Amino acid sequence: MKLFSSALLDELSAKATASPRGRANHNIHIAADDPVQRFFVVANRQSYFRPHRHRTRSELAFVVRGGFDVLTFDESGRMLARYVVDAGGELLGYETPRATWHTLIARADGSAFLEIKEGPYDQASAAEFAPWAPPEGDARVPQFLELLRVAQPGASLRY
Repeated sequence: MKLFSSALLDELSAKATASPRGRANHNIHIAADDPVQRFFVVANRQSYFRPHRHRTRSELAFVVRGGFDVLTFDESGRMLARYVVDAGGELLGYETPRATWHTLIARADGSAFLEIKEGPYDQASAAEFAPWAPPEGDARVPQFLELLRVAQPGASLRY
């Protein structure tokens, strides 16, 4: 039996705060070759999830603490939709269909979600990053992240 407490999320929140990426995760699955990948992710407001897509797999997530803006895009970087997914709100989770460009923006430090997707995990094909978004660590990320925070559907987002 695996049990998950709020203390686990507190611990991940502390790790996220100490991490240059502003996020931390805890795998529930045992190995990368497990047929179902399950993990908690805790992120802070400055954490940058570079817009990406998963060509062959959908992604299911439930917010368990705080909240996120979930943004979807077309091939060129035009925002298609913005959803507020919040542990205490109307929308508690989402499923991103395969090949959908998307990103997440934490609405508060320590926001957390449980993600479930088909395995096995293959780093080479797990995610395709958007060419119109700066890579993690790029000096333009903070400015791009602020643009993502305020952009509305129809906006073209290119760095």
